[in-house]
Amino acid sequence: MKKQLVLLAATVLALSTYAQTASEAIHRKAIMVDTHGDILYNQIQSGIDVGKLQSSGNFDLVRAKQGGLDVQVFSIWCDEKGGFDLANRQIDSLYSLIKRYPGEIALATNAQELEKAVKQNKLAALIGVEGGHMIESDLNKLEALAKRGMIYLTLTWNNSTPWASSAAEESKGKIAQPGLNDFGKSVVKKLNDLGVLVDLSHVGEQTFYDAIKASKKPILVSHSCVHAINPIPRNLKDDQIKAVGKNGGIISLNFYSGFLDSTYSKKQQGFLAKYKDELKMLSDKYGRSKAIDTLISLHKAEADEIRPSVEKVVDHIDHIVKLIGVDHVGIGADFDGAESFPQGIDSVADFPKITAALLKRGYSEADIHKILGGNFVRLLKANKGK
Repeated sequence: MKKQLVLLAATVLALSTYAQTASEAIHRKAIMVDTHGDILYNQIQSGIDVGKLQSSGNFDLVRAKQGGLDVQVFSIWCDEKGGFDLANRQIDSLYSLIKRYPGEIALATNAQELEKAVKQNKLAALIGVEGGHMIESDLNKLEALAKRGMIYLTLTWNNSTPWASSAAEESKGKIAQPGLNDFGKSVVKKLNDLGVLVDLSHVGEQTFYDAIKASKKPILVSHSCVHAINPIPRNLKDDQIKAVGKNGGIISLNFYSGFLDSTYSKKQQGFLAKYKDELKMLSDKYGRSKAIDTLISLHKAEADEIRPSVEKVVDHIDHIVKLIGVDHVGIGADFDGAESFPQGIDSVADFPKITAALLKRGYSEADIHKILGGNFVRLLKANKGK
């Protein structure tokens, strides 16, 4: 009996090792694309050098290499107080990073440059501008950002613009006339003409449908999840998902726990309430956002318990695939843009765990390659024409 148990254990270990090896091989062969990372704003605020291994945050070039990340779309982000100048400062910081590490990272503005960088074993760096307020209602500024390398424009962030309503404000009834106005439709047309992707993460439902109708090219949803699994304004309803499929676009899955898991928000509130005095002290010192990150690091084991499993990411992918097919899904992790991600997913170094979870769920190698990056490359070609 003992011998049989030893043999069984050895067999299980061998199968597990084989599965890990197969998963790793699939991952390394794919073009791994993350369509949304909030790295640059943090870089200019803190002055850190993400070319070197960092002890905090979710991204640096060292961990990107470890995770088999081939393509990072660097999000240009600021709240409604920022604008065109701050967007350009962040682009400057990316250019500076590329100049410091030319052997490891290269700017890409189209699929051809992306594929060239990947072949050279460099991280392809693309630019996505997260928030139409940064063009300051000026098509000339939109064109200027495109000339600097912008490959997508997210029409709104949480704040609405004078020409497009956001999900955060539209869902609360704050917008008298939701959707795109005539100038907003001209923004979509200009993006199409320039070959810049129209990104519909963050936008209100009416804006979403107006933009889909106005766009002559396939759109991107760069970092969102499924409303049917977690009914919050930032997630897409089934009819929206179907509209993306009909348009030929893709939906890149956000890894933020609060978008993935409908129980996370309540659990997080309980965690913060338990340590409210400590949180207040940290908030007075650092500001609330950094205070929450610090509190989580101080009580890591407890904070980890409320994070969803990596399987929840695949649940959202499954839902989209069942509605519109595997050709319309991607990855937009939102690293450095949130305080919590699934268990075991702490940085770009952990992307291979997503591949392992997809393989375990029954996805083929060809389908995994599409999800990890192939679909996005197709979308980029459809908009850029090369």
